[in-house]
Amino acid sequence: MQEILNRVDWEKQELLPVIVQDVDSNEVLMLGYMNKEALELSLKTKTAHYFSRSKQRIWKKGESSGHTQTIHSFNIDCDNDTLLIKITQKGVACHTGRPSCFFTELESGNINSEVEVQSEELYGVIDTLYHTIQERKNADPSESWTAKLLSKGDNTILKKVVEEAGEFSFAYKDNDEHEMIYEAADLTYHMLVALAAKNISPDRIKQELSRRFDMSGIAEKNSRKD
Repeated sequence: MQEILNRVDWEKQELLPVIVQDVDSNEVLMLGYMNKEALELSLKTKTAHYFSRSKQRIWKKGESSGHTQTIHSFNIDCDNDTLLIKITQKGVACHTGRPSCFFTELESGNINSEVEVQSEELYGVIDTLYHTIQERKNADPSESWTAKLLSKGDNTILKKVVEEAGEFSFAYKDNDEHEMIYEAADLTYHMLVALAAKNISPDRIKQELSRRFDMSGIAEKNSRKD
């Protein structure tokens, strides 16, 4: 295994692009990235592991949705800087619920209507909402509030975050449980829009919260830089 890993110049290239192809149909399902650790795990387990640039961590494909990829073969290109893997896909490859990530025609922006979307929820509500917001970046602002908000830029997005935080605070002050829930949902949505604008996955927030479990609140605050 080490000989295989050593074929890549990891000092020059920390992330290796990985083309993912269905072993039976040869359809290209997605493009991912592996760092050295992800490739090592994939070689060892024959289950696809990637380095998620949005999550900034090793990510086992299907860890949330259950839609894992069993690897049948690894091929590296002539420059030793791109990988092709052939896999059996359990479920679907794309987070949108489509079998492949390649369903949008570039020049027209049209989505292939023949590509069926699975109706089941693949991820938790926060991750699903975040992915939906990311997709709305390419939508028509006249037809999508999210697209309109994103097109307005940072000041408008941040103004809405502050506005919703204020409305949640007023609901809390009034001890209105229904309004607190409603405004908390609005605040969460607008915070996710802000995160999506900067391509920061909510998974990274979860990682930070998880890190704090191992220390007291006072210790955590003391650890912050002034």
